Order: sequence, then C-alpha cells, then structure tokens
Amino acid sequence: MVKIRNAEFVKSGVELSQYPQEDISEIAFAGRSNVGKSSLLNKLVRRKKLARVSKQPGRTQTINFFMVNEQFMLVDLPGYGFARVPISVKKQWGKMIEEYLSKREQLRGVVLLLDIRHKPTEDDNQMVQWLVVNNIPVILVATKADKVAKGKRQRQLSLIKRTLELPAQQLVIEFSADTGEGKELLLQGISELLSEGL
Repeated sequence: MVKIRNAEFVKSGVELSQYPQEDISEIAFAGRSNVGKSSLLNKLVRRKKLARVSKQPGRTQTINFFMVNEQFMLVDLPGYGFARVPISVKKQWGKMIEEYLSKREQLRGVVLLLDIRHKPTEDDNQMVQWLVVNNIPVILVATKADKVAKGKRQRQLSLIKRTLELPAQQLVIEFSADTGEGKELLLQGISELLSEGL
C-alpha cells in the first residue's frame, strides 16, 4: 500500500495544454461543491493547507495538480452542482471536467466523494454513470462519516447505493477528515488503481 511521505502543489489549469506534461499516473478527486474534497485531500497527505479549504462552496475553479512522493499526482477537480454559480460558469466547469476525464491519458481512476448525510443528487448519479460508461475506475467515498451516528450509517449507505443503482455489495468507503476514519482503506484503493495502471 502506498505511504504518502510528501506532497507538493505543482500547477493549476483549465485545459489540456496547461496541465503537467510528465507521464505520471494521476488519481482525480471529484464531487459536489462542499462535499469535503479539500479536507479529504489534506487529511490524506497529512498537510493542513495543501488543498485550499473554503467555507464558501464553488471556490475551486481550476483543475489543481499535486505531486505525491515524486511518483504520482492527486488531481483536485472543481466541485459540481453549486446553485449560486452562473449557468455559463457551470457549463464551462462541466466542459473542463469532461475534457480532463475523457482525454487525460495519465488518469488511472477517480475518487468520487458523496456526503453520507444526504441522498445523492442527479449530478452525482450522472457522474457515476458517465464514469461507468467510459470505463473509468471509480472509488466511492462517503464523507463526513463522523457527523452520522454509527447506528444510522448503514441506512445512509444503503440509500446511496439505491439512488445510484449500485450493487448491494458495492463498497462505499466511510471517511472522516476529522478523525481519519477510512484513510487507510482509501489509500489501499488508490494503491490498487496505481498498480493496475502500471
């Protein structure tokens, strides 16, 4: 399993020509605005401020690349589904994300974040279906697990699986950026995606 020793911001971009040119495997992180993507990334790499955490959703407006162990990249995609963003900006973000996911040869898989407290949205469902149709490996992570009592989590995970039409046996990793729960399981999944891409 991969052990993250160091992580550094490399660059940001909005189109393929602006992204890093190195032939290095990439794992992308996607999810709705305010799902806890930046907090998860920071917990994963043990850095408090590597990915910018904002109380205001929709702040990530570029695709951000982080080099890990000088061996692979973690890629932070803009959050989708934020209501206060103008439709024109939403379309621009959607096009940027789709171009990255469909054309980026270095991509090995996507970590898709879902808030365990809420039913997945139509945007979440579309993202899952799009990844499946395009044969892009996906790891599903239910964030903010510490905000739900352990006795209620199974019900929420079942709701997520039913809404996204996932098999009952489909693993959805329960993750908490506060406690670190789920971190090792997620790192194991990322390691498998990276090894399959070699």
